[in-house]
Amino acid sequence: MSNQGNIWYFEDIDLYNILCPHKVPSMAEKHSINKFKKEAFIYFEDEKSDQIFLVASGRVKIGSYTEDGREVTKAILAPGEIFGELALIGQEKRSDFAQAMDEGTTICPMNIDDMKELMAHNKALNLKIYKLLGLRIKKLERKVESLVFKDSRTRIVEFLKDWASEKGKKIGFETMIKNYLTHKDIAALTGTSRQTVTTILNELKEKNIINFDRRRILIRDMDKLL
Repeated sequence: MSNQGNIWYFEDIDLYNILCPHKVPSMAEKHSINKFKKEAFIYFEDEKSDQIFLVASGRVKIGSYTEDGREVTKAILAPGEIFGELALIGQEKRSDFAQAMDEGTTICPMNIDDMKELMAHNKALNLKIYKLLGLRIKKLERKVESLVFKDSRTRIVEFLKDWASEKGKKIGFETMIKNYLTHKDIAALTGTSRQTVTTILNELKEKNIINFDRRRILIRDMDKLL
């Protein structure tokens, strides 16, 4: 499957073997893998931005706070996904926070100089990283537009379409997504409520447009997902 619309994840590149410094002989000795308890913060807003991170196990929430203190969830990342990459283009301080969502979430950090050295010697990785930066910004812009102008049902349906496009696997006419998100997670990502997410997903299931369980979501026909 093509990853043209992919924001966070590179299915065709083994990021763990490329980016985890334990896999790079020149970096292994000075590197330590960090393990976090559930809900522990990996970094906070306004902290110095001098590392990029790879999720080795568990899940990580990327978010920020509004002026009135409300939390906004920007992304929920699974193993094989990277974050903190804005440091590569000169971000001096974090504009968001990163928080472990599961007990024992494992993160591989890499300082920016080491990352740039890897990119200099790997053209495919270099192109992928800079493509990620541009696409991530576009996705966040679309999300802001969606929150302002679209109703809850439309936001949830468009989220499913984007998720399927980015991480789904075609199985005949159907698209299968490995599910690592709860209804509460989807609600946070779409600016809706858990009850609304449950209602919309059950409605789509009753119409045989999707099927789902705790492990996967199966979209039977993308054209009918309206």
